Amino acid sequence: MAPDLFPGLFRVAVRAHEVGAFPALLEVHRPLGERRPRHGAPRDGPSPEGRREPCKVPPASSEAPLRDLVIGMAGSGGDGIVSAGESLIAACAAEGYHALMTKSFGSQIRGGESSCRVRLGVAPVLNPGGALDVAVALNWDDFLKFGSELPVAGNTVVVYDSATGIAPDALPLEGIDPAAVFAVPIGEMARKSAGTEKAKNTVVLGLLAGWFGIARDGILRGIRKKLAKKGPEVLAANERAFQSGIDYAAAHPLDSPRTIDRPGQATKKLIVDGNDICAAAAIFSGCDFFGGYPITPSTEVMQLLGRELWKYGGAVLQAEDEIAGIGSALGASFAGKKAMTATSGPGMSLKTEILGLASIAELPLVLVDVQRGGPSTGMPTKSEQGDLFQAVFSANGDVIRPVLAPTCVADTFAVTVEAFNLAERYQTPVVVLSDQEIAQRKEVIDPIDTSRFTIVERVRPRGAELEPYVRFRQTESGVSPLSHPGMKGGNYLAAGIEHNERGEPTAGGAAHAKMMEKRFRKFAPLKTREDLFRIEGDPNARLALVSWGSTAGVCREALRLARADGLSVKLLVPWLLYPVADGVYRSFFASVKGGLVVEQSYQGQLYRLLKMFTDVPAGVQPLCRAGANPFRPTEIAAALRDIALSLQRQAGDARQPQE
Repeated sequence: MAPDLFPGLFRVAVRAHEVGAFPALLEVHRPLGERRPRHGAPRDGPSPEGRREPCKVPPASSEAPLRDLVIGMAGSGGDGIVSAGESLIAACAAEGYHALMTKSFGSQIRGGESSCRVRLGVAPVLNPGGALDVAVALNWDDFLKFGSELPVAGNTVVVYDSATGIAPDALPLEGIDPAAVFAVPIGEMARKSAGTEKAKNTVVLGLLAGWFGIARDGILRGIRKKLAKKGPEVLAANERAFQSGIDYAAAHPLDSPRTIDRPGQATKKLIVDGNDICAAAAIFSGCDFFGGYPITPSTEVMQLLGRELWKYGGAVLQAEDEIAGIGSALGASFAGKKAMTATSGPGMSLKTEILGLASIAELPLVLVDVQRGGPSTGMPTKSEQGDLFQAVFSANGDVIRPVLAPTCVADTFAVTVEAFNLAERYQTPVVVLSDQEIAQRKEVIDPIDTSRFTIVERVRPRGAELEPYVRFRQTESGVSPLSHPGMKGGNYLAAGIEHNERGEPTAGGAAHAKMMEKRFRKFAPLKTREDLFRIEGDPNARLALVSWGSTAGVCREALRLARADGLSVKLLVPWLLYPVADGVYRSFFASVKGGLVVEQSYQGQLYRLLKMFTDVPAGVQPLCRAGANPFRPTEIAAALRDIALSLQRQAGDARQPQE
């Protein structure tokens, strides 16, 4: 977490039951210190040599400023690519733009390639976008390693360091003729203006501000704030580097201006990434204990909690391995504390046995799985949605455990709070399936109004329920009051072996069936929770999209494109992936003749899961691919057009005489 982007993020943070949480991060409308109860359950630049002529840029002009801009940058580790992206998004947020930044790296521990994408707009940004409007390559070897993550198209302005020695008419971009190419002596400009090539990223910021009219004053303020403690010489050097970029852009203008439109009146915005806001939501929910082990790309959850949770009476244990991490968290839950762990796919494999123990012992636990490319070690720094089967089915015996998934950084907060509430309400482990893109991307979001959330606590035994205490008593809801060590009269045996209502071990078939029915029955209300789904578009549409996680933002934009093209389409985005809410899907699919289930997994795991538990129309097919191969809104909209044409042909054929 960059401190300059999150001033005072947790300095005045307190739990929901003490005061409004996180005033610097979350919108609260009460004076600091006011208590509220926790809810119960329920100039002259270098020469132009190297520029390709003519430099044509269609079709934007000064009369029609851009409303959306996608910038991709790549270089070597240490070039400051991600730092430049963070400075850019911070400056844009300060000026009122909506923005989103993703970052991607090679899997090397040190060095290697590094990239970021920044998409900014005057309207809300739903996803990282498609082809780049601007591509910046500090060296081509590193840029090309990102392939489809940084796609260059015919309308892209390409900027690269002329020190690479590649001529503007010989770019290593197969089959692409960019709209404009600038070979800029970026390293030389950094050395001359700042005395070091470490200022290359600052030169790039100046180029972007100059050519595209992006937050010039905001970037400069950010540079001054970020480098103020490094002394006046370092600050002055970077100011000169930034100005050299602006000067170069002025001396070598685009043939047709591509400036981005000004946003409306600036309002209070926040910059945060998915892992940080997940940790903030855990503290808000009343998390008392985190046990885990570092693993990319979830480590930041533990790091932030390690810095902050102790301030609210909680504790963090960085255990010796993944098994010990989840074991300690489950032990804390048994002791009466709200507990959490976080991991990624390989760690999830190791945590599976303890998840089974949590299920049979009916103990609350939240597990955050930040998905990455798999299987095994796979691609630790790339996003994928391949852990859904693992989250749902990786258990011996018959088990239901709720699986939730956020779709962006902003709703990661709500999904995490919901996960704690479900864990406490149903006395169960709950899996939150984030992914690398959501977890590590930064978004400009509106402040979160925490007053709209209710915090749920586990049901505890009282009075006659402790005389005697029957831990797994059969109740109408299937949920039994849960005691903890030290509660007078609340002793019971919690173990992984099957038990009767009193917790006594049993090998009887009748008792086993009775307990199994209890553990399944308690989830019946969850499958009716329509509020855990988002449906957009025409309710009676014949075309449909279903998507989850980070791909949902792409589908939301594809929905808008398709509807603007005259198609009648609707979109369903589930937060609740499992148990499958059959009624919600049946209602959604009732009018549907064709469509797509879009997800970034090779098998199309959500599509297959839905086919197991609900009736999916024959015309609805999977659109899936492996990680590190992002979807573009335009390709999904085009696929919907093809399906619409196919349905029209089928309808026409049905009216023709048949043999």
